[in-house]
Amino acid sequence: MDAGFPLPVPEVIPPKKRSIRVRTWEEFTRIAAEKRAKSIVYIIAQSIPARNLTSLKLILPLAEAQYIFIDFAKGNELRQTEIPIRQDRRGNRFIDDEDVKRFLRKKMPGKDLQIYSYWTI
Repeated sequence: MDAGFPLPVPEVIPPKKRSIRVRTWEEFTRIAAEKRAKSIVYIIAQSIPARNLTSLKLILPLAEAQYIFIDFAKGNELRQTEIPIRQDRRGNRFIDDEDVKRFLRKKMPGKDLQIYSYWTI
């Protein structure tokens, strides 16, 4: 066996998967349509205490990259998607999973889009 250098390089080196932040809801849905996204993952984030900040992170996991969109609270709804922010009897604000799923089924392209909560994967 030859111990010569350099070692052979494989013909195809897969690119590193990148995370790309998408700034607007419109751009996010456009990318989903263009790339024919098959699934979407959502993460509901709350700060402590929950009265202060509630946000929603949406992730399109595609072969070449994952596209990430984050929407923040503004009043009683999210700024760009307008998903309602609910409040429990103690005053803690939260986003309901069913509101997110209903919104995504209605607004995202593709009838067979699979919707996953980050916490249930």
